[in-house]
Amino acid sequence: MTSVWFWLAVAIAIPLFAITVAVERTAVGDRILTAMDRLAAPLWNRADDFVRAATAAFFIAIFVIGGVYLTPDLRTHSEWVSWAQLSIAAGLFSRRTMWLSAIGILALWGTALHEYQLFHLLDYLVLALGVASYLVLFSLEGSSWQEQRFTILRWAIAITLMRSSLEKFAYPDWFYPLAQEKPFLTFGMPTDVFLPMAGVVEFVLGLGLIWTPVVRRFSAIALLIIFNAAVIPFGRLDFVGHGLITMMLVVAAIDPSREIQTAPGFRRAIVGAPIGFIAALAILAPTYWNLHAVLYGRDTPTQISARSGHHLAMSKK
Repeated sequence: MTSVWFWLAVAIAIPLFAITVAVERTAVGDRILTAMDRLAAPLWNRADDFVRAATAAFFIAIFVIGGVYLTPDLRTHSEWVSWAQLSIAAGLFSRRTMWLSAIGILALWGTALHEYQLFHLLDYLVLALGVASYLVLFSLEGSSWQEQRFTILRWAIAITLMRSSLEKFAYPDWFYPLAQEKPFLTFGMPTDVFLPMAGVVEFVLGLGLIWTPVVRRFSAIALLIIFNAAVIPFGRLDFVGHGLITMMLVVAAIDPSREIQTAPGFRRAIVGAPIGFIAALAILAPTYWNLHAVLYGRDTPTQISARSGHHLAMSKK
């Protein structure tokens, strides 16, 4: 928070957030939502099919890659893991077996704890919980809880992205080799300038996924552009690794829901944007660093990253 570039990014991002909320309250905002609904309707009408197909394709892809858990970043020598992933994909073809696939996803995350440390795997826990919860709720045909399945996906990806954005502040050393290898990633800015600004942007866009409809959909579209643009320099493996994230962002972008279930008045208020940013940062940032201290003591992030064997590929998130 002593970085002037952090505050410059905040000074740019938060007013844009608030302006978008203000526009959304006008007739222009309503027309924007109507146009988005019309464009997204063909896919939204098959949203459940899309989620199941995308999730199955992801697990088939990492089965083909082989030797990984829930992402290409998490390597393993256990051959049974790949076959478990193929079984998870097969379970998505029927409502009766989708809950088994959900258990399989969580089981793979738990198994990965034997080879990777908890702090690293927390990046994937909320993501795994979101997908598993969706599969269970979708299989509960006729249940009132089923209506919350897409909301849970949105919250899962929002929390995942907000938490992962803090890596740019906690572990800046991870990004320096990447910036040296591919300097175009920083858009010509010095790395020490780019990282805090990129972290703020990712945090704000993650928060936007659980905000008002226009903010949510614009945030999802912006993140989709960023993640898919990364495929160009990093290749198809990056596309596979972000498969579940991409699926969740597409759902957030096409969801026509305009109802805000939690604190609707606060989120629609213009002052809600800066207050929401401060509140989210005040909750997630101390939790991030305090958990780090509980698990590893007061060592520096650089020392911890060297010992725990984190993959540089994480930085591409």
